[in-house]
Amino acid sequence: MQYMFIMRSTNEAKEAFKNTPTEEVINQMGAYNESMINAGVLLAGEGLADVTRDSGFVVDFAEDPPLVTDGPYGETHELFNGFWIIQAASEDEAAEWAIRCPLGPGSKLEVRRVTDAGDFADFADNEYIQKEEGWREAEARAKLRADNS
Repeated sequence: MQYMFIMRSTNEAKEAFKNTPTEEVINQMGAYNESMINAGVLLAGEGLADVTRDSGFVVDFAEDPPLVTDGPYGETHELFNGFWIIQAASEDEAAEWAIRCPLGPGSKLEVRRVTDAGDFADFADNEYIQKEEGWREAEARAKLRADNS
């Protein structure tokens, strides 16, 4: 099963981060990422740019056509700061990896299972469920070719 770890922080976490040397944060996160890579569980992961410094926008689907704005982004605790996607045998294993994350007070890590084809078994004959399976197979073949070249 795949799980997504969604990194969130509060104002408390942002204040604590100001007092932590950036290189220390990089080293802690790097060691955490490396441990997941070495264990063979890390599938993807990225940090997201700070919305106060970089561009970002919100697409609001309450209107037709949807409205694109520069915010508001909501409260600090609602911001999504980065993510990891891991492969784990169970929710308990995912929790074990989440607990090891080097986040400090005020930070939260939301853990969500990533859906798979089994979640849509009742719709196995749906055109787009079948196409998605084909897309994933094509993506895997392309990755394999790229890895072998």
